[in-house]
Amino acid sequence: MTTTDGAAILTRLQAHATLGKSPPRELEWLAANGHFQRLAAGGFMVRQGQSAAMALYVLLTGHIVLYVARGRGRSKLAEWHAGEVTGALPYSRVDVAIGDGVAEADTELWLVDRDRFPELIRECPEVTAILVHIMLDRARYFNAAQLRDEKLVALGKLAAGLAHELNNPASAMVRSAKALLEMLDRGEAAARALGALGLTERQLADVDALKTACYAAPVRTWSPLERADREDALVAWIESHGADPALGASLLETSVTEEGLERLAAAVPPGALDVALRWIASGSAQRGLAQEIESGASRVFELVSAVKGFTHMDRSPVSQPVDVGRGMNDSIIVLSAKARAKSISLKTDVDPDLPPVHGVGAELNQIWSNLVDNALDAVAPGGRVTIVARREGDRVVVEVEDDGPGIPADIRERIFEPFFSTKDVGKGVGLGLDLVRRTLERHDGEIELESRPGRTVFRVKLPAEGMRSGGRWSRSTSRIQIEE
Repeated sequence: MTTTDGAAILTRLQAHATLGKSPPRELEWLAANGHFQRLAAGGFMVRQGQSAAMALYVLLTGHIVLYVARGRGRSKLAEWHAGEVTGALPYSRVDVAIGDGVAEADTELWLVDRDRFPELIRECPEVTAILVHIMLDRARYFNAAQLRDEKLVALGKLAAGLAHELNNPASAMVRSAKALLEMLDRGEAAARALGALGLTERQLADVDALKTACYAAPVRTWSPLERADREDALVAWIESHGADPALGASLLETSVTEEGLERLAAAVPPGALDVALRWIASGSAQRGLAQEIESGASRVFELVSAVKGFTHMDRSPVSQPVDVGRGMNDSIIVLSAKARAKSISLKTDVDPDLPPVHGVGAELNQIWSNLVDNALDAVAPGGRVTIVARREGDRVVVEVEDDGPGIPADIRERIFEPFFSTKDVGKGVGLGLDLVRRTLERHDGEIELESRPGRTVFRVKLPAEGMRSGGRWSRSTSRIQIEE
């Protein structure tokens, strides 16, 4: 049946899976106060951002899918089939479509325009109750979907940043390990050659004494000019004593002195100096390579520890005292590769006496990472991002400041809306600040914004541990302060 006269529509509403059991009088009201719409497959029920087209849509036949722009294109957020209800619902605060509603098959709809909702609520209490339950279920589903999507986006950023961060020390470790294997062979050859010289115990002790002196004292940090002068002096000395000048580069990284070299030259036969220096140089190179491997491994351990602290992967997701300063540092380590790629100065200033806050550590870290990540996106190469954490009375205050162009005045009221984003397609899904807002609501916190060209500050306030009154703080708010 596809006719649209009142009797036919009433019959179809009575057979509707969601609304059909409502009182006859209320179904009669729906039949008398709506209008029919037919969509061919591929047609749009509503387009993202539209407000005039918002209405209650009762699906009589067909299939509607809601697509939203996220990631590298659009993806399916929700879908409805014949017998279900979608669109605007009584008491809903949604005033624009968050995505494109597309008919996946030929679809027939019964529409009740939004301006009829006050009368619908008054005349159809049982239908209204059904629709309110649908709205609550939909809100829970959308919130869960948004949270899941934002976590996936954050995970992707974390993985990309971590891969970049791990690549440098890992590559250095591989190079050093390969070079160390070669140097071990050279060291063995130098040791055999030194043993074949038949040096006396005294001479061997003098050689070993120079080696020990080279390793024992800390090596200075040379300026480029000082380093070049030192290398020239070593090479000149080695050449003047008939040894291989290439050894100068290896001895450069030790604390060897010309006085020590003179003592060794006086202690061993002339033909033995080159072999002794080769043995000392190979040992020096081996130690240097081993230190590089240790440094790389320490960096990997630091990164893994930061990710572990950032995600709280070894802790259950329950509220407990959380060290805000440590969470911020872990978040910054994860994002440091992005800052370096744009030559951005990323600085922190954390009060050493900052009290903990009560919450879920991984969720709070998501706040810091979202705000810092947005700041890094906002500033130009060579810009500045500063994160400050301090105590103000009963609260812990965290400020993320950047010197970017600021947030245009005409969108400041919308930046905390879900799916609102100023980034190009593929660079953001518009859920970061919405996730921040909702996370703060769960933690009894609030967020404020000040913005003008050259200075944008997101200010987060959370109750310090033990400072909640009666177990709750005041309801979270998002406050916009516009400065021109």
